[in-house]
Amino acid sequence: MTALTEQDFRVRSDDAIQQARKALLPLADAEGFEVETHDGVLDLVFEEPSETKFVVSPNAPVRQIWVSAMARSYKLTWTAERAEFMLEGETLAELLARLARTFLDS
Repeated sequence: MTALTEQDFRVRSDDAIQQARKALLPLADAEGFEVETHDGVLDLVFEEPSETKFVVSPNAPVRQIWVSAMARSYKLTWTAERAEFMLEGETLAELLARLARTFLDS
């Protein structure tokens, strides 16, 4: 597996974050939470069942996308075979949707 260059990482992480944002919009509309991006960072902002925020940010030095949600940290790495950032078989969008549903059901 070839490591991503910093430039490749930035392009691919930006794409992954934008794709995750688009994939989450229908769920956000249905469930009443906000999906916001700023400076390459994606935030999921919830008012119910309690005020909280999930933060998704690229970490260039280690070439990972980090997710901070529900007092945990998730670190997704580039998987060349799938051309996606993944963690234990889940893409970024899948992970965020699962975490959002888990939080909303709590």
